[in-house]
Amino acid sequence: MAERDRLREYRGKRDFGRTGEPRGSGESAGDRPRFVVQIHDASTMHFDFRLQVDDVLKSWSIPKGPSADPKDKRLAVPTEDHPLEYEEFEGVIPRGEYGGGTVIVWDHGTYEPLSHDRKGRPVDFAESLERGHATFRLSGSKLRGEYALTRFRSDQGGDGEEAWLLVKRAGDRARTHGAPDPRRARSAMSGRTLSQVASDTAGK
Repeated sequence: MAERDRLREYRGKRDFGRTGEPRGSGESAGDRPRFVVQIHDASTMHFDFRLQVDDVLKSWSIPKGPSADPKDKRLAVPTEDHPLEYEEFEGVIPRGEYGGGTVIVWDHGTYEPLSHDRKGRPVDFAESLERGHATFRLSGSKLRGEYALTRFRSDQGGDGEEAWLLVKRAGDRARTHGAPDPRRARSAMSGRTLSQVASDTAGK
């Protein structure tokens, strides 16, 4: 599917005359695919987990945030594809706009696709997501090591909400702590908290 079509849902939900979110150019930079985890203080506080796949960021909403503890199975609900430029978006989405609220970049970096078939042969990452199970190694400032995304509920015919689980691989830089308190967490880009970003934006 063409990049412009993959972002149709994203663009259709936003008024770019009001929100500072990027429209997206579809231009890719760097040799390794990127990832970003953003904290979004919307109507419900949550973390947004995004992986670059081709020319877009595949996205999931994770209510409790990614965890470095393999015992934690984090619910991940797919959302619309986002443009690559969204990796650096931090600010306040105006009230009344889709997803209104404050956003910070909690972590970002690169990732290495690790998906393979039963015979150990590499599987294209986009294809592994289509199949419902993808493994990858994150190299961020906060999240590092191997993770897996596994679909456990499909949206069959639009009758139900698709859902996935994000889990840290046991024994691979595993830790016993989960995601931080989102209201106290600091941006990996600016070092600011959600309240500081909101205050800085209001003061402009």
